[in-house]
Amino acid sequence: MKEIKKLLVANRGEIALRVLRSAKEMGLQTVAIYSEADRHALHVRYADEAVCVGPPTSAESYLRGDKILAVCRELGVDAIHPGYGFLSENAAFARMVREAGLIFVGPSPEAMEMMGDKLSAKQAAKAYNIPLVPGTEEAITDVAAARQIATEVGFPILIKASAGGGGKGMRVVNSADEFAEQMQLAVSEATSAFGDGAVFIEKYIGAPRHIEIQVLGDEHGNIVHLFERECSIQRRHQKVIEEAPSSVLTPELRTAMGRTAVEVARACQYTGAGTVEFLLDEQHNFYFLEMNTRLQVEHPVTELITGLDLVKEQIKVARGEKLRFGQDDLHITGHALELRVYAEDPQNNFLPDIGTLTTYVRPQGPGVRVDDGFEQGMDIPIYYDPMIAKLITYGHNRQEAIERMLRAIAEYQITGIATTLKFGTYVLQHPAFVSGNFDTNFIRDHFPSDALTPPTPNEDTAKVAAVLAAMLLETRKPQAAPATEASSAGVSGWRQNRLGGR
Repeated sequence: MKEIKKLLVANRGEIALRVLRSAKEMGLQTVAIYSEADRHALHVRYADEAVCVGPPTSAESYLRGDKILAVCRELGVDAIHPGYGFLSENAAFARMVREAGLIFVGPSPEAMEMMGDKLSAKQAAKAYNIPLVPGTEEAITDVAAARQIATEVGFPILIKASAGGGGKGMRVVNSADEFAEQMQLAVSEATSAFGDGAVFIEKYIGAPRHIEIQVLGDEHGNIVHLFERECSIQRRHQKVIEEAPSSVLTPELRTAMGRTAVEVARACQYTGAGTVEFLLDEQHNFYFLEMNTRLQVEHPVTELITGLDLVKEQIKVARGEKLRFGQDDLHITGHALELRVYAEDPQNNFLPDIGTLTTYVRPQGPGVRVDDGFEQGMDIPIYYDPMIAKLITYGHNRQEAIERMLRAIAEYQITGIATTLKFGTYVLQHPAFVSGNFDTNFIRDHFPSDALTPPTPNEDTAKVAAVLAAMLLETRKPQAAPATEASSAGVSGWRQNRLGGR
């Protein structure tokens, strides 16, 4: 077994803090890295040691593998956990770590390369007879030939970047007339985002559910799945609300998708924690989408329904340990929800709203978990993802998890910036979500731009309010306390702060 005494977390924010906590529980010494913008960040204060690796921009700090390895050599680090984002799916960095004689807490560079490219991932899946969305099996460059293929597949189709994800380099094409323009845009966006303009075609599934399966494998050939997560509430092809388990999967479908996910992982000899993503159509046919070769943002919902700490499991696998459980030992208990609390304005197309956390008070109580990396008075840096926190709730069933999430959102106090908290309340109370009858088009179909705007009173309502106000003034006793004193006497300080900050 490989020994890990000191672990460096090559990330920032809530995921860095999350990994550091599990590492500390395992008795490991911890090292944080940070940029100049994160000098006072919580993960920096929490780690046993912390080293600045450069200026605020990611390219000059968190993406500098050479600087990170230099820190490891200087401080005697044994292993690196990449979190998610940044270098977590960078096969070249994983290879650098291995060649430096260190342990990379994640899959092999070879597995990353195979699954990191969507076309090679599709080829690997095809060898195992895993269902794929109809489309091309290789990159397309000739516009005329690609248009012909798209016509044969049948419009609408989806042009997708072979490298990367997050909705970049992805275009829906409804007819042959717009194909050339949309393909050029997709290639340009993919080249800009990933340095690779390769694109391919898939049949566009109009109303899909986005279902992903958590897998876990060790170095001894053991691979299990930890059930599914429902990730269909999205904006710009990026998730906002996730839950586990999905309300739409039957036990038979869950078993079939879980078995398929394990086969995908086996196709690349996967080790560690990873996620196999699927599209589920309206007839409940599922299709392999891609594999994320890292820990997912939404991993807490899986932890809550399985009772496992996925970060600890990653570290154990990286040390060479065998999984201590098999598939038959794993069961779903309860229900969990996660809301990504972004510094974004849902009423303005979810555009980032960077600023200072003037007020920041976390919710508490039974079944509530907050994974974050901020505290009151801190600024949301403009250089990184605008996620402030992940608000997670757990209940004995879906209804209780929803009720606890609504209560937790109401308790969460954030002022100074716009957030997705009110959007979360809107979704959780919407009949489509409550019934489980929704898909990835939820925002398009059910979230009008003015959904969170308070209604403006009409003229009649204003007149009635004026009359009532006049009546109250007439009946007010002379000895009544001034309005400011009356309000402070009748409303708690906590409530006043809440009202004043809205």
